[in-house]
Amino acid sequence: MKGPVYLVGYMGAGKTTTGRLLADMLGWRFVDLDAAFAEIHGITPADYIRRHGIEDFRRKEKYVLEDIADMAPFSEVVYATGGGYPCWEDNMECLRELGTSIYLKWSAEDLAKRLMLTDLSERPVLQGRTENELLEFIRPQLEAREEYYAQADHVVRAQQATEDADLRMAEEICRLLTNI
Repeated sequence: MKGPVYLVGYMGAGKTTTGRLLADMLGWRFVDLDAAFAEIHGITPADYIRRHGIEDFRRKEKYVLEDIADMAPFSEVVYATGGGYPCWEDNMECLRELGTSIYLKWSAEDLAKRLMLTDLSERPVLQGRTENELLEFIRPQLEAREEYYAQADHVVRAQQATEDADLRMAEEICRLLTNI
């Protein structure tokens, strides 16, 4: 297996939670690209999007990974990407060249349920939506992003949205990576 590992998937797929668990299991470092964006630019992705729009955010987000790699060039790192990161320009291709990419795949229905358990104010495009409205928003966006996510080196399909779903996904990825 070539490191580092990049977790991709839609908002609410558990990239951060699964990534932390996976990094602990492997004894690796963990980096959340949204947190890194905030550290580098001094503003959270949500606030940046509110002030400058999604297109400007995507342009800045693209270079966060490069900035981190320059500051801490380690191969034993698990990265949680932003949900739209792989869909911008050649980002997915770059992730595959830099390491091992893994798509955390969920159904739109389960993503809506999981997102309803989070603070939607931290996700500007979802803020104030009901679960049904979330589902109607997620379905077409997930379909449009599937072509990018599916380019990942590996796909890990979530079975169902249970309390231990992220742990089970991390365990499955750990088994997958140790058998490569």
